[in-house]
Amino acid sequence: MQPFSIGVVGLHALTGFLFVIFAVCHIVNNIRPLKGYLHSKSLWLTLVITAGLTVVFFKQPEPVKAILGLSANLGPALDRFEMNEDSMVYQYSPADDYKMELTIKAGKAYDVKTPPHMAIWLENTSSYHLKTLYHSEAAENQTSLPYWHYKKSEYEKYKAEALEMSGEEQSADVDALSSATPNESFDPADYIVPKDPAKETPYRLLIEINLAGDKNAHYADQPSLVYSVEVDNKNPRSYQLLELVGYPKSEIEDDETIWSLFYPDETITTAHDLFDSALLKIERSEISK
Repeated sequence: MQPFSIGVVGLHALTGFLFVIFAVCHIVNNIRPLKGYLHSKSLWLTLVITAGLTVVFFKQPEPVKAILGLSANLGPALDRFEMNEDSMVYQYSPADDYKMELTIKAGKAYDVKTPPHMAIWLENTSSYHLKTLYHSEAAENQTSLPYWHYKKSEYEKYKAEALEMSGEEQSADVDALSSATPNESFDPADYIVPKDPAKETPYRLLIEINLAGDKNAHYADQPSLVYSVEVDNKNPRSYQLLELVGYPKSEIEDDETIWSLFYPDETITTAHDLFDSALLKIERSEISK
């Protein structure tokens, strides 16, 4: 019923540990009479019901989510994505004193019933992928958003090579590498809210968007479009518009497929109308400033 609080979570966890300890002590102290309950049908029925409810609340199907959602308590989620007929809003809060909100206004070619495929991610100034903030489920198809897939695969390849050279065990948790210098780090926080402001470097936020089956006289399927904005916390701006930087096109170099961005010409038509504008808003507290 109450908004998320780390203090309440800590108290809940501590109480849980104490409850488990007392339960174990109770079982050890009463092991003989408790064995007698094993012959009770009520015990096994209770265990089955408990196991069933545990699975239901762990999986959280839609009816359960709807009930839990009545509290409007969304927990400590770092990001949230909302979509309606007029706009798409993505919120990302990597720290309490740093909140990003990306508002994408729908264009005349946007249809909420058949929304376009989309991915939002961060890059450093060397164009290395840092973190995927959001991608639509259909975007897992590599042909729909090829530039994002290429960037992500290059990131994974580079990370594996860097870890191998450093002798560290490969890990899926990029936060484990937060001690690296910003230009070598795989932790987005080292770019967005670094612990040492002297090492602060700009970063980019990018969007790739594509509507499957968007045809015109030049394309059976028009290519995706990529929009970008650079964020420099040393010269903070509260509002920034994303600009169109191009459409992806592949080339073969040394038997490898390389994706590059080309500025759209007259062959790109309705793809421009998938959204009207994209505005990035960043709220920084005095600590971040």
